[in-house]
Amino acid sequence: MKIYALDVRLIHFFQRVSVPVARFALFVVFFWFGILKVLGLSPASGVVERLFENTIPFMSFALFLVLFGLFECLIGLLFLIKGAERVVIPLLLVHMITTFGPLVFLPSETWQAFLVPTLEGQYIIKNLVIIAAAIGIASHLHPMRQGRQ
Repeated sequence: MKIYALDVRLIHFFQRVSVPVARFALFVVFFWFGILKVLGLSPASGVVERLFENTIPFMSFALFLVLFGLFECLIGLLFLIKGAERVVIPLLLVHMITTFGPLVFLPSETWQAFLVPTLEGQYIIKNLVIIAAAIGIASHLHPMRQGRQ
């Protein structure tokens, strides 16, 4: 097989599987990390709690962590459902805003020096890859019909 033919076949294969693979990957990450929060096993709980203490005074942290974990599980499940993109993308936006919060509100925990993130900071910054995957999924949507505005 010539290199060109192999290249074309690989590109077509990747075009066919890119969205399903991205959906599954986002499901795994969100559901897994969410269920860890619900079960009280998340290694991110400390950072989440410190951010919570600085921003949300109207409920207990234990309740918030369970609700946040369920929210993440919901996002993961919705990424598996074709047709739920217009629901899950805005939910993801809300999640990403809250997730990037520690970079601003907890700089001593997320930055070692200017533009040098801690391990927690790196964990947060990698969410740019999640955003890119979601954009890739959204780019395959068809425009809504005129009557559904």
